[in-house]
Order: sequence, then structure tokens, then C-alpha cells
Amino acid sequence: MCDYSLHAVASRPAELGETLVSTDFHGSSTRGFANQAETDVAVCLLPGTELAFEKNVRYRGRWFGSYSVPFNVAQFCKINLQDPADHHDALAFPDGTKVLLNVLVRGQRARVLQLPAKASDLVEPQNAAQQVAVDAV
Repeated sequence: MCDYSLHAVASRPAELGETLVSTDFHGSSTRGFANQAETDVAVCLLPGTELAFEKNVRYRGRWFGSYSVPFNVAQFCKINLQDPADHHDALAFPDGTKVLLNVLVRGQRARVLQLPAKASDLVEPQNAAQQVAVDAV
């Protein structure tokens, strides 16, 4: 549910309708989601969870500054599963773009719109082609 690097951080599953914020976690180099009321607890999403952000989603670039995708709605997914040392948590957008949670700009708020019916059907196959926005821009 949560990226491998958040296993040392307290966590819980996401709840339908709750508002999350993108944040860093103390003692971890991983960025993820937390509830605004308890920012030290990672909120873990299942693949297929749909999120609505307040604004178009922004992510960090290679050096300084940030970029954005032209969408404020995304679906949580897992990518790069064949490499256990990579981050796996990502957001998939309507145009097929995928952005790792680890590169999201901190402080973005998103509401959980829908939880998946069955998570095992929504994990991306390991050999699928991927378009991932990480430090490529």
C-alpha cells in the first residue's frame, strides 16, 4: 500500500472523502500523503484510488522549480515493480502521464474521491511501457 521506503513510518489506509496533503515524513526520504490533522502518519492508497486535487498537480523538476500536469484529477498506481530499489507509488493522469509521488511538490491538497473495488486487478504489469515524469524535464 505505501512505498517500500515508508515502512518505518506510521501508516494507515486512506478513507473515502478525506482530504490529504502531499508531505515529507521525518526519518524518510520519501514523499507521500498524510491527513492534515496527523502529518506524521502516512496515508496509504490502494492502486485505483481516485484523487481530486485543489489545483493542477505540480511536481519537482531536476534542479529548481516545479512543473505541472494539466489535470487536477488522478488515479493512484504502482510502477517500476521489477526494480525493488525504485519508488513505486505514482499518480496516473487521464492523458497517460505518470508522476511518482516522491517528486510531488509539498503542500498539495487532494480529496479521496473513490476507493478501488479490488486492488489486485489495478497493479500495473511489470513489463508494461511507462511514461514517468521524474527528473526528466
